[in-house]
Amino acid sequence: MNTKIKIAIVGYGNIGKFALDAVQEADDCELVGVVRRNTNSIPEELQHIKVTDDITTLGHVDVALLCSPTRAISEIAKSILSLGINTVDSFDVHSEIVALKTELDSVAKKHDSVAIVSAGWDPGSDSIIRTLLLAMAPKGVTYTNFGPGMSMGHSVVAKGIDGVKEALSMTIPVGTGIHRRMVYVELETGADFNKIEKAIKEDSYFSSNETHVIAVDCVDSLKDVGHGVNIAHKGVSGKTHNQLFEYSMRINNPALTSQFMVSAARASMKQQAGAYTVIEIPPVSFLAGDLNSLITKLV
Repeated sequence: MNTKIKIAIVGYGNIGKFALDAVQEADDCELVGVVRRNTNSIPEELQHIKVTDDITTLGHVDVALLCSPTRAISEIAKSILSLGINTVDSFDVHSEIVALKTELDSVAKKHDSVAIVSAGWDPGSDSIIRTLLLAMAPKGVTYTNFGPGMSMGHSVVAKGIDGVKEALSMTIPVGTGIHRRMVYVELETGADFNKIEKAIKEDSYFSSNETHVIAVDCVDSLKDVGHGVNIAHKGVSGKTHNQLFEYSMRINNPALTSQFMVSAARASMKQQAGAYTVIEIPPVSFLAGDLNSLITKLV
């Protein structure tokens, strides 16, 4: 009998809540506990699950799903990797992925653990799609158009600005890979909107896109975690031009993020020590089941 992969969920926000469902639905995985800062107020769905603020109290853990804000990933991952526990994160700053991978690689190799970096849906599963499109048409242009939908990472960053009580960042596709950010903020009493608007627009999450900040009375009334993507690649196969490929999806953002993280947790158990992005891992490694059966089914 195969031993189930023992998984801990680290962080219990939007992604962590959906990760709970994804782990519980995976026949080859076992949830050993949830790590969160607040262990005093336990949600109903966690009443029969071990909740702690220290992962070392959970006993043996194979993989930690880091359901934490992107800017906290580096330190959390290094701490957990140093315990010999694999980590999977959904780090979402595309321009900083190589640096994070390099940073975590040395820690993982030193402690015989595995880090899978940026294993959400973009970066993550969409990264694999873009890789396959280039394999089919090596020359050409790829456009990734997100939304319209809620960006969890951008919303977390906006909410972290002093004076912001709650925030929602919507990604609006303009076309050809260009996006507009619509940021709705609910302000703390006495907060300076102009100062908040400036801080949001200057943050690296927003500075490269057209960004509009709008003050609203209640952000919760606007929230919809739906999102989506359209990836278009027009290129050349050999000497044949005008090869056109298109990939589209409409999704629940945290549900897909957490599901692919669980798949990446499975893949982490099949890698040598070190840090990886998802495009470095054979796609079949993300799936449960016998390899030959998967080949028969998928090939």
